Parts: sequence; structure tokens; C-alpha cells
Amino acid sequence: MASSKLKYRRILLKLSGESVAGDDGSGISLPAIDRLTEEIVKVHGAGVALGLVVGGGNIVRGTVAAQGGIDRVSADYMGMLATVINALAIQDMLEKKNVDTRVLSAIRMEELAEPYIRRRALRHLEKGRVVLFAGGTGNPYFSTDTAAVLRAIEIEAELIIKATKVDGVHSADPLTDPTAELIPAISFLEVMTRELGVMDATAISLCKDNNLPVIVLNVQRPGAVLAAARGERVGTLISGEVES
Repeated sequence: MASSKLKYRRILLKLSGESVAGDDGSGISLPAIDRLTEEIVKVHGAGVALGLVVGGGNIVRGTVAAQGGIDRVSADYMGMLATVINALAIQDMLEKKNVDTRVLSAIRMEELAEPYIRRRALRHLEKGRVVLFAGGTGNPYFSTDTAAVLRAIEIEAELIIKATKVDGVHSADPLTDPTAELIPAISFLEVMTRELGVMDATAISLCKDNNLPVIVLNVQRPGAVLAAARGERVGTLISGEVES
């Protein structure tokens, strides 16, 4: 597929831990990873330089563990380790589909992944590899949303795609409110002002400061990620100014 059809040639795909989980939102589901990696294969095959950040909420969520009584710093590191597990699962499935990959971890564990070095990440992308960024930012108190934005800026991505289980940003939670309406385009400022919970405030602020657009879409819709890479109207576009 010709890369000339692409609007965005370098993308950071942010996946939630739940996207690789079973129906109950926990653990790792091989069928879920299989479907997810099929979409990644399509995007990579179209010529997109692709970085990937996956959360760890399907295994352990740091904030929840902290609320249960575990020290917050320890809980956050547990969450970071969970992202490494998810990244390795996705890597294995992609490699089985003949996609060359590298896992780069912000927490050093050379037996499993390369340490995160920006120049190394850029080189892997130039060689056509899918790069999976694991271990969050390597620091407690920062979400994987913030890690995704940070890595996107560092690799000079043109777009962040936040893959969810809903069709985009809504006026309310569409899973609980049947009157919730899809918002096709919205500004960073409005997302923060209305506290829509698309990403945490630090992540949205970083996007705003660096003029880095975000598309929120339903990863369970076949072809949605590739459509976004082509610049087609899909999901919700979050940017500096709302398109008319």
C-alpha cells in the first residue's frame, strides 16, 4: 500500500491495558491481542513509522493499588512492570506475523528489553521496526498517557492515536449515559476546561504546548487506525483549534 496516501507518516499509538484483556478487563487475552495486532500490521504495512505505548491496568493499576494500602511509589512501579508484560505479549504476536519489533523499557531489564534511548528508538523507526515503549516514564506519579505523549514528542511523531473501546470523545460516558453525544472535534483547552477525562491533565497540557494532535477512536472497529493515518474522519480529533 502506497505511503503517499498517508496524512501522518509517524504515529504514536496509545493502547490501554484493557485492550489486551479479556471481557472482564483483566489478564491477557490472546484473541484480543491477535485482533489488535492485525490492526497494527495493516498500519505498519501501509508505511507508517509506528511507536506504541501500552498501559498495564489489566494486570495492576498503580493508583488503585495505592488506594488499597500499598505505598504509592511501589504501586506505580508495579504498574510500570505490568506494561512490560503487555508489551512483550504484543511483541511476540507481532513477530509471529512477520513484523520486526523492539521493546524499549524505561526501567532497565536487559534480559527482556532494550533500555530506552531516544536515538536508538529513532534508529529502529528508520529501519521500519515497530517500537514498543514499556515501563511508562520510569518514574512514579506519571500515567502511561503522559508517557505516550512524552515518547511521541521525543520521536517526533505527527499524531497520537488513543485507542479505546468507544468511538471517540463524548459529552458524557457513553457506556453509562445513553444520551451522550460524540464530539467530532475539540480543542485541548476545552478538554481541560470540561474535564472530559480523555487523558490526564499533564498529558493534555504537553500535547497543547507542543501542538501535537490526538485522535481518540475505537480500536475494535476494523481499519479505524489506518483510516486515521490517512486523515479520514474517524473518532474525535483533539487539537489546538477546532476544525470547522
